[in-house]
Amino acid sequence: MRNALTVDVEDYFQVSAFEHHIARTDWERLPCRVERNMDVILSLLDERKISATFFTLGWIAERYPALVKRMAACGHEIASHGSAHRRVSDQTPKEFAEDATRSKALLEDLCGSEVKGYRAPSFSIGAANLWALEVLQEAGYRYSSSIYPIAHDHYGMPEAPRFGFHHEKGLLELPATTVLLFGRNLPASGGGYFRLLPYPVSRWMMKRVNQSDREPCIFYFHPWEIDPEQPRQEGVNFKTRFRHYTNLSQMEGKIRRLLGDFEWGRMDRIFLENEQ
Repeated sequence: MRNALTVDVEDYFQVSAFEHHIARTDWERLPCRVERNMDVILSLLDERKISATFFTLGWIAERYPALVKRMAACGHEIASHGSAHRRVSDQTPKEFAEDATRSKALLEDLCGSEVKGYRAPSFSIGAANLWALEVLQEAGYRYSSSIYPIAHDHYGMPEAPRFGFHHEKGLLELPATTVLLFGRNLPASGGGYFRLLPYPVSRWMMKRVNQSDREPCIFYFHPWEIDPEQPRQEGVNFKTRFRHYTNLSQMEGKIRRLLGDFEWGRMDRIFLENEQ
């Protein structure tokens, strides 16, 4: 079974956990690491002949257009991660529509093909703002991967379906993968959970979804997660430091194992092949 490999293309200083410590107005003066990290990721995928989906931030695309063109030329899907990494829950419907439309147009101009997918920063679509799925439909997206059906202190909609479903207006929502244990959805999709958990645990959860649920997994990670040399932020609390920096030095090796243990593909080719 092919699983969807996805990368949220953003830099270390753009994560939501740092938003109260790093002002957006300071982003321009900070050293960017995204090109270096994407070189590593693209090389890893090329070695395995794997195509992936890159949910790309508009801010990154504007400053590194050659990177977006390179990803597309390598056969990867280019999808949107919004323009400036603002949570959908912090935007009005009008603001969100403008953001989603602007990022889609920018990416399409660069990659020369339709941008079909969107992922909200920090999985920030949930029960309180499901109107965002209708906005994405109207903006021309064909699918979203923005709902995480877990309980979390910053995001999550545990009552959401665990696997793909259509919003009432027709947009296909593809939630991040969870495994159901003891009546509770547990994260099995990547990111910080993948870095923190022993690799055999993550592998077991994904195999369980493939074999027991007979569903493809949607795995995600960020370029900064393979970069233990990134600048360290001062003044953040212990929980934020733990979540962001733990096991960065192990991540590249774990990703290599993951690429070899499962079959991988792009979101659009896995989930839209049978869509009208």
